[in-house]
Amino acid sequence: MKVEGRNSVYELLKTDKEIDKILVQKDLKDEPSKRLINAIRSRNIKLQLVDKYVIDKESESKRSQGFIAYVSEYEYFEVEDIIEACEDKDGFIVILNEILDPHNLGSIIRVCECAGVDGLIIGKDRSASVNDTVMRISAGALNHVKVARVTNINNVIDQLKDNGFWVYGAELGGENIYKSNLTGKICLVIGGEDSGIKRLTKEKCDGIVTIPMFGKVNSLNASVACGIAVFEALRQRAND
Repeated sequence: MKVEGRNSVYELLKTDKEIDKILVQKDLKDEPSKRLINAIRSRNIKLQLVDKYVIDKESESKRSQGFIAYVSEYEYFEVEDIIEACEDKDGFIVILNEILDPHNLGSIIRVCECAGVDGLIIGKDRSASVNDTVMRISAGALNHVKVARVTNINNVIDQLKDNGFWVYGAELGGENIYKSNLTGKICLVIGGEDSGIKRLTKEKCDGIVTIPMFGKVNSLNASVACGIAVFEALRQRAND
């Protein structure tokens, strides 16, 4: 898998992931690039200085800023890993129910990492998976948040409930999210871009919370809706 861009590569260096090599455009003179090159060399990672045309050829995004790192494919966590991380605190987990667009997945991962979410759970079927695009859009956040990939979302909801979590779906027709209680051990379920939360999954939720809207369009992009819901939960939990 390729990790492209200064910020993404810099965040990658903060982890213990094994990096095969990093291509760096040889004529970079700006200070941020120099600092990153020094950081790469301090880690004794294989660094190849190459011409710009090589970077342009290898880059998937065409916005690499002269840095492309090569790492193994993303290794998903187990749901148990995420639950274990929440043992001694009020955990906060997000489930994505059929998010198909990798750009939305990458944005959601970035939002959740910024909010300190303990982990994300996605489905194996009818769901975007972690790839180069998701890594790029997450701006390196993927390196710092646990993502589990599961066969059956509904079974996972039962598992979370057995471990003391309250599960809330973010969907139209529920309680005003600003009047809800999102403290304690919670899981937020975010539905797909077009279909929302699936009926059986919605029935598994302990409650539905709704972002009030006052315009003529009554739907939000999945990553935007997730950001609003997650940070409202963060606000409540900070004041709890």
